[in-house]
Amino acid sequence: MADMQAIMSVKQRYGIIGSSEAMNRALSVALRVAPTDLSVLVTGESGVGKEYFPQIIHDNSARKHAKYIAVNCGAIPEGTIDSELFGHEKGAFTGATEARKGYFEEADGGTIFLDEVGELPLSTQVRLLRVLQSGEFIRVGSARVQKTSVRVVAATNNDLQKAIAEGRFREDLYYRLNTVPIVVPPLRERKEDIALLFRKFAADVAVQYRMPSVQLDDQAKELLQNHYWRGNVRQLKNVAERISALETTRQITAEVLSGYLTPNQTSAPTMASGSYGADDHTTERELIYKILFDMRSDINDLKRMLSELMRGVGHNVPSQPVPSEVIGLLPSAVVSGVTQQTGDYAESEEVVDVPHRELSKADMQREQILRALRNNHGRRRDAAKELFLSERTLYRRIKELGISDEEI
Repeated sequence: MADMQAIMSVKQRYGIIGSSEAMNRALSVALRVAPTDLSVLVTGESGVGKEYFPQIIHDNSARKHAKYIAVNCGAIPEGTIDSELFGHEKGAFTGATEARKGYFEEADGGTIFLDEVGELPLSTQVRLLRVLQSGEFIRVGSARVQKTSVRVVAATNNDLQKAIAEGRFREDLYYRLNTVPIVVPPLRERKEDIALLFRKFAADVAVQYRMPSVQLDDQAKELLQNHYWRGNVRQLKNVAERISALETTRQITAEVLSGYLTPNQTSAPTMASGSYGADDHTTERELIYKILFDMRSDINDLKRMLSELMRGVGHNVPSQPVPSEVIGLLPSAVVSGVTQQTGDYAESEEVVDVPHRELSKADMQREQILRALRNNHGRRRDAAKELFLSERTLYRRIKELGISDEEI
């Protein structure tokens, strides 16, 4: 293991909190490989902090005075990613009004960080493999071979071994990228760091908004450490910021904290897989959970509103039953609640059995994506973060589900 003093220095410089053995081991590997030009593949779940490692490797290498370029492969449309990475010539495609350098040309002598590398199309993987093997690339629309000297650090939360088996990722490229692997541990394997991280995030909010920092009692700390933290450090930070902003008391008990935690998952998210960069079944299940939580309060509010309407509020509201065609569109939970709370309208019980269209899995995904887009005023990057999806995955889902800009 690299010298502990060097690891502590890196933690201080980059604001990395914690002393878990797994994290120290990952930092040690980064420091050892930094002086070389070997390719590095950083793996780990979403939200664990993989983005720190390429910067650490670059800053501790002989290339530290050259350019460092970070590229999110999942955020670049498939049709333009070759141009972004390798450049294009004037007239290479519609809109190419002038020649343009790609990231590999711009970063000559420096380091490129390819985040979400598992999202790269197969055609782009072939180009990337050539760069890694020989340092050669060709701009889109050109026949001239160019050379570049770039150190590549890649990161993914995909299960690349599964992607290889399914023919979505090249095995030869995997071994080129994975010369030195760095595995960033999930938060649930860093239990001793969880309370420290929470305190850091809460203190940051307190300083920013000039308020006392929240404190956890012993039971709350135990609850925090035993939570599954599916979203890892990113999720923990979100919880700390929400509690700091919303709670009037500064002493947080386990009862208060539990209101900010989603139910623990028994199945691990581990490394995402599938053609969208995240396991389809896992992603769909997460969307369904989010829909159910969101709909619960909506249904209760709707039941109250319908109940008040059917009883009549004041003298100007007619006491009429809700039309059957409206009841037929409501979820059965709402219909049941309305008929139970309004005894004056016994005839509405006949409407309970009016068939209504049940939501399919696609309908539920569509509703959750629309909700996230509306919450973020149509900003797809922010909506993707809320849904724990890559931007490319979100774009594909929007297209598949036929979501138009007018609906957002």
